[in-house]
Amino acid sequence: MTAVRVDEEVGVRERRPAGVGCAEALGSRAGLGGGAQVRRAIDPAVAAVFDVDVHDLRAATRRSPRAAFARQVAMYLAHVVCGLSLTEVGGLFARDRTTVAHACEVIEDRRDDPELDGRLEHLERAVAALIDALAWHRGRR
Repeated sequence: MTAVRVDEEVGVRERRPAGVGCAEALGSRAGLGGGAQVRRAIDPAVAAVFDVDVHDLRAATRRSPRAAFARQVAMYLAHVVCGLSLTEVGGLFARDRTTVAHACEVIEDRRDDPELDGRLEHLERAVAALIDALAWHRGRR
């Protein structure tokens, strides 16, 4: 089951599996290093789907337009799937919260494209599953 809500701040639909969000599952809001786990789940998946290098996603500069768009997707997923605030996502990606808001708006606007929407739906499910697996593994230590 998927919970959907609209983020009033940027008008982004939040499609997060019902239950505990990524941040709570990994303890990032409690300062337990969950942010690194969120990036660990999101970055490789986005890099594979959009055919960019993970290092380009983590770069301080824009890099290629393809890498910049993939980074926007990664920020969108961190906000929408994981329920992180714009400020928290900005901290994870070394960007300002307004940059994250812009990224979320760009991705949401482009969801009208059925191919992109399908990719994003697959990524949303994959990232949620990876976060659940990481949280489960972390709880077993």
